[in-house]
Amino acid sequence: MKMKMIRTTITILAILSLSFYFTSCNPIEDETQSASMLIVSNITGYDIEGNETNFLQSDVIKVDKDTGSTYVTPDTAKATLTAQLLQPDASLGASHYNSIQVTRYVVSYIRADGKSTEGLDVPYSFEGSLSTLVEVGQSVEVNFIIVRAAAKLEPPLVNLQEGRAEGTLNVTAKIDFYGHDMANRKVKATGYLTIVFANYIDQ
Repeated sequence: MKMKMIRTTITILAILSLSFYFTSCNPIEDETQSASMLIVSNITGYDIEGNETNFLQSDVIKVDKDTGSTYVTPDTAKATLTAQLLQPDASLGASHYNSIQVTRYVVSYIRADGKSTEGLDVPYSFEGSLSTLVEVGQSVEVNFIIVRAAAKLEPPLVNLQEGRAEGTLNVTAKIDFYGHDMANRKVKATGYLTIVFANYIDQ
């Protein structure tokens, strides 16, 4: 009789443990918070010579070496995105529902001196689209536009072209990545990259 009671108690505890797991951690049942998190593990830009660096040197205007005409180009950066479980030691492990689909990103700019009025002190913020699947435990590199070409035709960057501003403009780009797990629960991660804008000498 005593052994039967012990077995019954163990069975009840096991059922309660599983019930708690499915109600608090299961990516299908939990409607309020994803069981996965998106991490921006690294963001890199390029120097004026095209070398990958931990900052970005952005040329506000370029000169065609053959014709002498001027033009502007967008700048790109590269982010390394990783997906992890909030409870990596979960007994059931990861499933397809824990994978994260990254769908868009938003870039905004900040100055250390606090002057951050868009279109006057810093370029306008903007949004871009992505379609990148990040599986749990995996890292994915994505290339994205971090400075629009159009931004170089507007203040304050156009002022650097025309010599109506100081030689350089230093900003920090804040990049917010948005997406959802395969149970359609939203996730977000943020990364930062230093940008030095200038009218660099064309080689």
